[in-house]
Amino acid sequence: MKRFDGKVALVTGASRGIGLAAAKRLVDEGARVVITARKREALDEAVAYLGGQEFALGVAGSSDDAEHQELAVSATLEQFGRIDLLVNNCGINPYFGDLLEIETSAARKILDVNVLATIAWTKLVHDKWMATNGGAIVNITSIAGILPETGLGMYGVSKAALNQMTRQLAVELGPKVRVNALAPAIVKTKFAAKLYEEQELERVQKYALKRLGEPEDIAAAVAFLGSEDAAWITGQTIVLDGGVSLTGGI
Repeated sequence: MKRFDGKVALVTGASRGIGLAAAKRLVDEGARVVITARKREALDEAVAYLGGQEFALGVAGSSDDAEHQELAVSATLEQFGRIDLLVNNCGINPYFGDLLEIETSAARKILDVNVLATIAWTKLVHDKWMATNGGAIVNITSIAGILPETGLGMYGVSKAALNQMTRQLAVELGPKVRVNALAPAIVKTKFAAKLYEEQELERVQKYALKRLGEPEDIAAAVAFLGSEDAAWITGQTIVLDGGVSLTGGI
């Protein structure tokens, strides 16, 4: 039996990158998935990649929009009847630069999407399913929330908040719901492209495993934390970084 036979997952920000890889891993292990993203065309392509509507449903909208959140959770329950796993993957970083130079509007948007929207998704899923039926939540944070990195200050602040939120919710939602987080270093996605595109060979020298992450690396950890194999793990932020933090870098 596959680990997610009969299970349903909701994965935010999953039309590409880490989110799509996580959705694919879950489907491959037997799950049905609902994925969200802003663009309908990209979602339709992702659903087709996941095997079509028998296996996946795409709901388009902005992650921090309350109506979209409600629609996605309701659609998941209507289409598949349950929500066993919530993967809070959606995140943004519209600003690269010093923390004290960021415009207040940009800082607020980062916190709205990366932190407050994650709380909202979690509350909806908990209220509508997990409070009664149990489940697991996996938050995708970042090593930037643990170690400082030039240019990623506000993004790192938001991810540090997610790490603490993970611990707090693990206490508040247990024993029925487990809440954990994954903190990747640089993963080769479009989202992180500016961090490595022109300097990958230089970057990987700081990594003990001498390579950057792939979306599938994170997807495998999502599947583990979301499964019964992690039944006694909650409130943890697992660093997935190829060993780069051993040298103090990102």
